[in-house]
Amino acid sequence: MPSLTDPLVVITDLDGSLLDHHTYSWQPAVPWLDRLKAHHIPVVFCSSKTTAEIVPLQESMGLSGTPFIAENGALLQLDGELSGRIMGQDYAAVRAAMERLRQEYGFKFFGFGDVDEKLVGEWTGLSAQDALLAQRRQASEAFIWRESDERLRDFTDLLAKEGLAVTQGGRFYHVMSQGSSKGAAVRRLLQHYRQQDGRPWQSIGLGDGPNDISLLDAVDYAVIIRGYTKTPVTVSPQQRYVYRTNAYGPEGWCEGMDYFITSA
Repeated sequence: MPSLTDPLVVITDLDGSLLDHHTYSWQPAVPWLDRLKAHHIPVVFCSSKTTAEIVPLQESMGLSGTPFIAENGALLQLDGELSGRIMGQDYAAVRAAMERLRQEYGFKFFGFGDVDEKLVGEWTGLSAQDALLAQRRQASEAFIWRESDERLRDFTDLLAKEGLAVTQGGRFYHVMSQGSSKGAAVRRLLQHYRQQDGRPWQSIGLGDGPNDISLLDAVDYAVIIRGYTKTPVTVSPQQRYVYRTNAYGPEGWCEGMDYFITSA
């Protein structure tokens, strides 16, 4: 098990993990966040949230300047970069492909780009101001599906011909470039850390939803936080170190940290 004195990075999902699914509070995790900060252990957000949402959250938690992964891995922000790296097609291209397919095949869905911030706020429980930040997307689209699972499979197959893929989060489906994922971005991030100083960085990943599986497969130690999705979160058999929490949200986050990290 890793300790607080090892070269260690914590990579965490936000909604339903570090942030409470209903209230978006992270207060139960503050003691652990303070402990990690005191030992200079980076906490990297790996979320479906946008850059515009993540940066204020980092500031609120005292984590400004730390790398982050946004929009389910479609964007990676490393140390010192002025703007993140878009992993594939940009938002305009993603939206254009979705709209073409909707016009041609009559698919019924509502993306963040189809509605105003008031409706996004109703969907998410966010304030109007925070909902606007959620709509400032750079490389992926979040959407609600209004048809059968079979039609969703048809939509997914047609998107694949456009070089796009669908992933399922805790509240929404997401369209992004093929090859982009939380796991792919995590692997690039870990390579970045190891190349910076040559140390054998270890990683703990925490997540609660199906879109976190690739993240959990890419780290050394995986914490599956109890969540509300009906789709099971099942990691690869190659992932040897897995802990499933009893608690939800930030309480579960702390439970996972307690399980894997030994005292300094």
